[in-house]
Amino acid sequence: MPVVDHEPSESAGPGHAESGSEAIGDDAVAQSGGADSEGEPEAAAGPHPTTAGPARPAVGPGVAESDDSTELVDEGEVAADYLEGLLDIADLDGDIDISVENDRPAVAVIEVNEGDLAHLVGDRGKVLTALQDLTRLAVARETGHRSRLMLDIAGHRATRRAELTRQAQDAITEARDSAQPVRMPAMSAFERKVVHDAVAAAGLASESEGTDPNRYVVITPA
Repeated sequence: MPVVDHEPSESAGPGHAESGSEAIGDDAVAQSGGADSEGEPEAAAGPHPTTAGPARPAVGPGVAESDDSTELVDEGEVAADYLEGLLDIADLDGDIDISVENDRPAVAVIEVNEGDLAHLVGDRGKVLTALQDLTRLAVARETGHRSRLMLDIAGHRATRRAELTRQAQDAITEARDSAQPVRMPAMSAFERKVVHDAVAAAGLASESEGTDPNRYVVITPA
C-alpha cells in the first residue's frame, strides 16, 4: 500500500477540521510525555530519503526484498492505517507514502492543501514527534515488537534536514578554518543525527553534549 488517499467528509467545514487537528496535536503531546526526543539513539536516523515506488514501498535498487524488509513494509502499512484514522477524526486530507529508509520504515503524510497539516507538525516539530511516538506504539501493538518507524508530515523533516545540512556545512568550515571546536544550537535527536552524519561525511568528528531538551552537537577538527 504505497499511497493511501484519504478523502475528508463532505459535511465537515474548515473550522471543524482545524479544531480536530488541534485536538489531535494536544492529545499527542500529552500522551507521549513531551516531544523533544525522538525516542531513538541518534545513530538510528538517516539523512537520505528513499522515494516510495508506485507498487510497493521502495527497498533500494538492486536489493532483493528479504523477510526483514517485508516486515518493515508491513510496519509502514500498519502505520498508514493508523494515520489515516487520525486524518478521518480531524477531517483532514492527506496522501500517505510508505518507504523503507536505512533499514527502517518511513511514512510521510503529504499535504493536499498547503497549511492544512500545520497543527500536526507543531512548534519545532514537537507535535510531529509526539505523533511519531503514538504511531510507533500503534505499530508495536499490532506487530508485537518495537518499531523504529520514522514519520514526516507536510515535508517538515525533509525541509529541516536540508536546513540542518547547510548549517552543519557552515560549522564544519568554521571548525576547519579556526582549528577549534564549534558548538551547534540545542537540537532534537533527529536533528543531531543529521548533523552527525554531515560531519562524518566531511571527515571531522562530533559528539553530543548536555541533556535534553538542551542537548547539542560539538564539531571538532579531525
